[in-house]
Amino acid sequence: MARISLRVDGMLVSDDVEPRTLLVHYLRETLGKTGTVVGCDTSNCGACTVHLDGESVKSCNMLAVQADGHEITTIEGLAATAGADLHPVQEAFRECHGLQCGYCTPGMIMQSVDLLNRNPKPTETEIREGLEGNLCRCTGYHNIVRAVQYASGQLEDATAGVSEP
Repeated sequence: MARISLRVDGMLVSDDVEPRTLLVHYLRETLGKTGTVVGCDTSNCGACTVHLDGESVKSCNMLAVQADGHEITTIEGLAATAGADLHPVQEAFRECHGLQCGYCTPGMIMQSVDLLNRNPKPTETEIREGLEGNLCRCTGYHNIVRAVQYASGQLEDATAGVSEP
């Protein structure tokens, strides 16, 4: 067993874990953070995306011991970082219907937040490229891209100069 201490969604946690325990399993099974979804266990789908020290990582591709001493934000803790019921990106996904079955949504949102932190006004192409490691099997990504644009304020900006008839 290995002793780890880290901050998850603002709370300091310490546990003994098997050295081979994946971060996604530690978050879900030990801490009850079930919003972090196990999709493929191979880092191909991105459903398990969380933030490690503010940057997105696929938690199925990382050992819990590698997170020792770091800060993890899960989908459950995201709204708290914004000091609201929903983070603006969560709100944008709701407003723009950027989900269907919802399985990929936590990972998509976490990746979108990281993308917007790095590039607050991405183009449609930059959004699609920034999300390419996260798969959705239900949609054509159109509403997901619109949600990221909405969150960045670009949809509002595009309609700001249009007057009502």
